[in-house]
Amino acid sequence: MVSLTFYGGVNEIGGNKILLEDKKTRVFFDFGLSFMKGQKFYTGFLMTRGVAGAKDDLELGLIPRIKGLYSKEMLKFTDLKYEEPKFDAIFISHPHMDHCAHLQYIDENIPIHCGECTLRIIESLKPGEKEQEALGLHPYKTFRTGDKIKVGDIVVEPWHVDHSTPGAYGFIIHTSSGAIVYTGDLRMHGTAPEMTREFIEKAKESEPKVLITEGTRVGRKEDKSYSEKQVGRLSSRITSKTKNLVVTTFYGRDIDRIRNFYNVAKENDRKFVVSLKTAHLLNKLKDDPKLNVPDPLNDENIKIYVPRKKSGCYDEKDYYIWERPYLANSVDCNFVRENASKILLNLDLYSFTQLIDIRPKGGEFIHSMSEPFTEGGMDQIEQDVMMNWLKLFELKFHQIHASGHGSIKNLKDIIKVIRPKVVIPVHTENAKMFKKFKVKVKLVKEGKMYKI
Repeated sequence: MVSLTFYGGVNEIGGNKILLEDKKTRVFFDFGLSFMKGQKFYTGFLMTRGVAGAKDDLELGLIPRIKGLYSKEMLKFTDLKYEEPKFDAIFISHPHMDHCAHLQYIDENIPIHCGECTLRIIESLKPGEKEQEALGLHPYKTFRTGDKIKVGDIVVEPWHVDHSTPGAYGFIIHTSSGAIVYTGDLRMHGTAPEMTREFIEKAKESEPKVLITEGTRVGRKEDKSYSEKQVGRLSSRITSKTKNLVVTTFYGRDIDRIRNFYNVAKENDRKFVVSLKTAHLLNKLKDDPKLNVPDPLNDENIKIYVPRKKSGCYDEKDYYIWERPYLANSVDCNFVRENASKILLNLDLYSFTQLIDIRPKGGEFIHSMSEPFTEGGMDQIEQDVMMNWLKLFELKFHQIHASGHGSIKNLKDIIKVIRPKVVIPVHTENAKMFKKFKVKVKLVKEGKMYKI
């Protein structure tokens, strides 16, 4: 018997935790953080206590109560008794937190399969001496497109897809009851749509019984979403028309977006100034020829912004050991202020206090992220705070973003090509809308087992 149980990603965007069982083989596909459930209990600095292991998230129902899954250390303060691992592997589709964050709780004897680039990004999450333990100390096994990985009674084929992070994969899973396809997160309007097309063709060839598909944008009212090329073109146009500072914010591990704004800066004879963490990420990925990312230490078009530390100066000993190599190519607030017409500065919302030191005199602000703001919610408060900062420093707001997810038309076309016998929508708040695609749709409930 082959079965699927969905412990996350049901009627929500993200939090995917999909258990596939075939005879005695038990494998999870993704094990991510649920933003929607987490927002019920956590906000700002009110968050899970790291010292409590899995206790907080188990008590709040943010991770499933499953025996033989979590490590002894993480269960130390809980009422869930530790048992030897009862699962054969976990496959991670890509390194976004809603797909991999809860790996931190998993028993260290359960193998984690992921793309080579995904592992590098996971290691960069906590720069420093314990990078291998960013999401727990696991036996990671990396794969590339087209590999065939046998785990017990199933064989998993990972195929690359285009998404808003490198190292994103969909999976073709060969079981005793036929093929099951899982899309992970994908799109058709990024920098490499051909990767998604390859996955679709391979999925079609497998003649799947089940297609588990993301549906992030199905039924959602959205602001205009551009292609990645349009983001670059429009941002370059804005940058070319000002002699003031240009500031941009985007998801910090979106390599396409980093590369895009690097090119915008270069086209307009500006230095692309990035944070220490972004520089560290680029340094981790620079040797991958497929990514074509700039070298943060040796590229003349990149500078690294360093904030003042506890001494009030820029003394090397004030910085973490991992930060120190980047000081050789760094700039400070004075450099940015004095060279504003030659700078494109990447600054996230939580670093806006740096604007007090930089003191820009007008300029442009390109917000290159989605806008999930809701009236009266914490997101609306954050938006108001951001706008207050922009008003204070006379930075003009521009919304220019390319979604990491396929449009409703893309998903409809993908399903039409793959032709599965059954479609199971996950990673969506509007699963019922898939019934309009004129395919057989199975709407699932969290925690319930479904036989294939």
